[in-house]
Amino acid sequence: MMKRNFPSFLLYTLSFFLLWEWLRPVKQLTDTNNLETFIVFLLLSFAVSFFRIKGIWQSIIKLLFILFSINRFHYDEGFFHLSWVKSFITDIANNIGLLAGRQWNDLSNEFRTLLFFILLWLMVYLIDYWLLNRQRIFIFFFMTLVYITVLDTFTPYNAKVAIVRTVVAGFAVMGMLTFYRIIQKEKVSCESSYFRKWMAPLAVMIAVSVAVGITAPKAAPIWPDPVPFFTANNPKDGASGNGAGQHRIGYGTNDGALGGPFIADGSPVFKYEADGKNYWKMETKDMYTGKGWNASGATPISYRQEDLVPVYSIPDTVETIKESASVMMHEKYRYNFIMYPAGIQKILTIEPSDPNGNRFLVDTTNERISFYNKNQEPVVPHGFSVDFEIPKYKAKDLKQTTSMDTSTFFYQKYTNLPVGLPPRIYELAEEITAGKTNWFDKAKAVESFFGNTEYSYDQKNVAVPGTNDDYVDQFLFETKRGYCDNFSTSMAVMLRTLGIPTRWVKGYTGGDFLEYSVDDTSKQYYEVTNNNAHSWVEVFFPNQGWVPFEPTKGFSNDILINYEAADGTSSSNEQTTPPSVKKPQKDQLDEPKTVEKEDKSFDMKTLWEKAKLMVKNNWKKTVLILVILTVISVFLYRIRGKWLPYGLLLLYKFKKKDKSIDAAYLILLTQLDRYGLKRKENQTLRNYARYIDSFFSTREMTRLTHFYEQYMYHQHLPKGTWKESRKLWENLIKKTIA
Repeated sequence: MMKRNFPSFLLYTLSFFLLWEWLRPVKQLTDTNNLETFIVFLLLSFAVSFFRIKGIWQSIIKLLFILFSINRFHYDEGFFHLSWVKSFITDIANNIGLLAGRQWNDLSNEFRTLLFFILLWLMVYLIDYWLLNRQRIFIFFFMTLVYITVLDTFTPYNAKVAIVRTVVAGFAVMGMLTFYRIIQKEKVSCESSYFRKWMAPLAVMIAVSVAVGITAPKAAPIWPDPVPFFTANNPKDGASGNGAGQHRIGYGTNDGALGGPFIADGSPVFKYEADGKNYWKMETKDMYTGKGWNASGATPISYRQEDLVPVYSIPDTVETIKESASVMMHEKYRYNFIMYPAGIQKILTIEPSDPNGNRFLVDTTNERISFYNKNQEPVVPHGFSVDFEIPKYKAKDLKQTTSMDTSTFFYQKYTNLPVGLPPRIYELAEEITAGKTNWFDKAKAVESFFGNTEYSYDQKNVAVPGTNDDYVDQFLFETKRGYCDNFSTSMAVMLRTLGIPTRWVKGYTGGDFLEYSVDDTSKQYYEVTNNNAHSWVEVFFPNQGWVPFEPTKGFSNDILINYEAADGTSSSNEQTTPPSVKKPQKDQLDEPKTVEKEDKSFDMKTLWEKAKLMVKNNWKKTVLILVILTVISVFLYRIRGKWLPYGLLLLYKFKKKDKSIDAAYLILLTQLDRYGLKRKENQTLRNYARYIDSFFSTREMTRLTHFYEQYMYHQHLPKGTWKESRKLWENLIKKTIA
């Protein structure tokens, strides 16, 4: 049996790194979360194997860890509550039946997590068996190389560094095992000097081989990269945010199969300089299929720079404000499509510019603008400037529309619905709009309906409709959880059931404020990332044109609508710039109360002498305890993002005073910064709060900031305010738990 010494510890450590390579791609290629917990499980499994703990105790330790993790991932009840255990056992029994019936897709997340833990448990057992009994690990090393190279070839996972790590760890383990096999075969004592003499040339050989492999010239691949091919031809691939199933957020052209979770992506797409935020359109879709959206056809129109853009314009009956914007594309932007604000008039300049005149193509069916050169080849724009108009609608004009000629092709196109649309969608739309007589009031009623607490904005736990499921029906009546595609599609479909023409719009929200323009202080710079990809609804009013609506919970597309009152005054939803918020000064915070030291009745010198004597007599245990405590402390510090929020929640759960919001809010800012949502220099609290709300799709940070500002400026809050503030604070803290 292998001794528990440094060489064997090194052997287990390198084996752990080999197995870790199997987990590294999982987070990028799947929707598996909390991967750190599975890595900790691997460490725990290798540790109990290295220390040769009895098998029964190893099983108990691992099983407790698995149960604790499953409870933490999937259940709200505490670990020591028996109710969740009963539910979990029932879930296991149900899933075993699904396994027997080969219904793999119906397995619950709890059971999938259990299976994943069991798989890792078996892999650690096999590695331990190969190390101790067989003293051979080549098969596992070879399988690891095959695994990461296949992923590198056929998926977006980049394994260049992973291959180097695997080669180093694999050859080191195989070299050490060869040494132990020779020692065992020749029946000689394993002295440390022999091991050092063996490892020195082995380390040099590995280092030289890796250095040569990295620096040596390499031949170009003999076939093209297959990843773009699979991405383009797989209808369920979501590298661009397309298709059902797991996908990465961002703009994409395929919306035929909506649904499923997505991976957040903060990669920048473009920056723009303008007077304020705007939604940016990429295209519209007009044909709902029951699973997603398609364009009903293609009607391309070619035009040149500085010509009026041939998209449906704002009618002359609508008052407008003339605006302009300059857009700078990020270097990784790869489409030849132009994003534009609603009400676009002209594209004034564009780079790269063609001396013979820049050419554009507009598909008037989906209103997507494409950029081409003189040879009709697609060109990716680097930047451009546009003139556009912001409409100022009047509620009285919007409310005039109650019907439209139903015989026209236009009306039939934008009210078309798939055969077999579930009747309860029609019934729900009628129920929501009962008593409304005009199209605008009906549209606002449906838009407001999604503010109902029954519906939740969620990016991860989002269902994919089955073969016989309708995408909208599933969201409205079953899951009630989803993101912008769910909300916008549902509103568009419900309005169509009422005979109101609608279309589905894709593009980006206004992004995040960067800075004020140096050349023109009235303008600001904003940055738009893949996380700002969004979809919304446009409703057609014959006398007003296409009017945008925003049904997604937590989002607001602030169009200008004047509501005339009976006394002749009017109000609008135009936003004013919020005043800047001063940072809280140190002297504004509660001073810590001094606590008088109690008189000590014992002799400190005697106590110190006893402590030194105890350490001297038990120095080995003391050193071991210190090492263990240090390792535990470092580990706990590294994962503080997972346990610290729970401590904060417990700490403030029992505070009753309204002034608790002072320290709690500052702690929340620190926690958000630790989570990765850094507050920019000179950014006001209100702007930062809107950024946090946009990221988490909530209004909680803005409301909490209002209470905090009220306390900071008045040093007083209405009695009982902390009770409401604590709920907001707790919800935000929980969102930062990875």
